[in-house]
Amino acid sequence: MEHIQELGKALVPLVLIVLISIIVLAIAHRVLLPKNGVDKDTALPRRLILIVLYIGALVGIALTLPVSDSTRNQVISLIGILVSGVIAFSSTNIVSNVMAGIVLRFTKPFRTGDFIRVNGYFGRVSEKGLFDTEIQTEQRDLIALTNSFLISHPVQVVRSSGTIISASLSLGYDLHHKRIEPLLLKAAEESNLSDPFVQILELGDFSITYQVSGLLTEVKSMISARSKLFSNILDCLHDEKIEIVSPSFMNQRKLPDNQAVLPPKAKRTESAVEKAPEELLFDKAEEAELREKAEQELEAQIVEAELQLKAFEGEEKAAQKLLLESLQESLKQLRSGDIDTTTQGNSDER
Repeated sequence: MEHIQELGKALVPLVLIVLISIIVLAIAHRVLLPKNGVDKDTALPRRLILIVLYIGALVGIALTLPVSDSTRNQVISLIGILVSGVIAFSSTNIVSNVMAGIVLRFTKPFRTGDFIRVNGYFGRVSEKGLFDTEIQTEQRDLIALTNSFLISHPVQVVRSSGTIISASLSLGYDLHHKRIEPLLLKAAEESNLSDPFVQILELGDFSITYQVSGLLTEVKSMISARSKLFSNILDCLHDEKIEIVSPSFMNQRKLPDNQAVLPPKAKRTESAVEKAPEELLFDKAEEAELREKAEQELEAQIVEAELQLKAFEGEEKAAQKLLLESLQESLKQLRSGDIDTTTQGNSDER
């Protein structure tokens, strides 16, 4: 009988630790991984916290086992060996990518929807994952760049406040630069570029290299803005009868000395509804950015609704509770992909 009582007393700490661990882990699951889903950016740290809690629970149970100190130390050592073995037997690349993903989550060098350039790759960020980051290129293709690759190479991020759009061309020495520079500035202004400026990059053996630049505040239209700048440069120079030809230009046909090599001037036609090519090229990145913004807005509305719910009473409280449940359901559907963020964004704008 005394032996049973002593065993019961020895098992009390173990039972308490097991119960506490179950309660803590259940609450952690409910808080860290709710039913309505979590944001992709916060999913990784939440799961890491759960893993740490599980390991802590195992260590706590091992410390309260009713066994001798040597046996307890062996159990704790076994847990350490198992954890170390999982890491050791995992691929080195996988571990490095996971660690790089954690670093990117904390440093946040770029966001979903940003234009980035890294080691010759250029595109908009369409997804940020645990092992890699996906970008959408100008050809509408998707490229997955490992997180360790992003950490080990300089990443150029286009600022959301604006970026510089430039165009370079070479003209002969027979054209005075004071005549060329105003025309290039005019082309930049017609391209809706702010604060345009012209630089002379090189004085070559046969030509002068000019570069016209300007600030584009709407960075999502980078591709079409650059094409528009090229087009306006051609129009402005051709309107002034300025030839853009190679210094070694030679034509087999005999032309009069006073005949300029210019294409016939054509009327510029504009369609009634112009659709920017970026909407097609970066559709997934655009959708990912809109989804992320929509999630942030819904999360803010849910927090505000929860605060107001505490202040209401009676019918107002019931109505506020229904509103809160509706917002939570919308957030759940948005994260599961059941809501079209593009359509929602257009309706909000209207």
